[in-house]
Amino acid sequence: MVVDNNQEERVNGKGVQDYLQQPTFADVNEERKHGKQRLAAAFRLFARFGFSEGTAGHITYRDPEFKDHLWVNPYGMPFSEMKTTDLILVNDQGEVVEGNYSIHKSAFMIHSAVHKARPDVIASAHAHPIYGKTWSASGRLLDPLTQDSCAFYNDHSVLDEFSGVVYEEKEGEKVAQALGNNKAVLLRSHGPLTVGQSVDAAAFWFITMERSCQSQLLAEAAGIVNPIDPKNAELTAQQVGREKDGWENFQPLWERMVNAQPDLLD
Repeated sequence: MVVDNNQEERVNGKGVQDYLQQPTFADVNEERKHGKQRLAAAFRLFARFGFSEGTAGHITYRDPEFKDHLWVNPYGMPFSEMKTTDLILVNDQGEVVEGNYSIHKSAFMIHSAVHKARPDVIASAHAHPIYGKTWSASGRLLDPLTQDSCAFYNDHSVLDEFSGVVYEEKEGEKVAQALGNNKAVLLRSHGPLTVGQSVDAAAFWFITMERSCQSQLLAEAAGIVNPIDPKNAELTAQQVGREKDGWENFQPLWERMVNAQPDLLD
């Protein structure tokens, strides 16, 4: 039995295969299908975690062929009922080019600006979960209070202003500018936004950021705020905050959701 010295988390024996393996695709159609399935599952998961708030919230997936086109949820459709065939494709002008429904204007303004500013971003997620939007009102970064919150250490930012619903292009550009090169941004009095190089990573970062906000609020209320020291916070960020960590941590959630609700693949 060999333990990898590069701080990898797997312990392998002879003939043992990794359960988690990132997919490869024969063509863009196969890649698109995979991404859309993950997107539908992410919405179902957001519903299960209680992230839906009326018509608010959206997750976007950059089309693998038409790079300035985004797949997104239809306006008003419940997250809990999302299917692959319900997803909408919009171009860089916000026009629906595939799908039978309209989209939320703020979804386009926020996410198009983020995807335009960050060519590396394949997916972005934003919603109004209770702990994330509550902590965002503080205008503060998350402290590295726990191993999990260290995923965001020196890798998230704050947009410390609120100007109403994001209906204008310039407001979306403010979000993208505040995000910078980070994996997440807290929009003050609004909620978190996370990004990734896969739907899997963007969705998991959102889920764990919401839980990190919950942990921060509980610690603040209990008066036990005791951040991890910078050296070990940075070390831990390199262990739990990599792109592959976001992807891998989504996989058990994907398995659980697709096994429980296979109709999302329709």
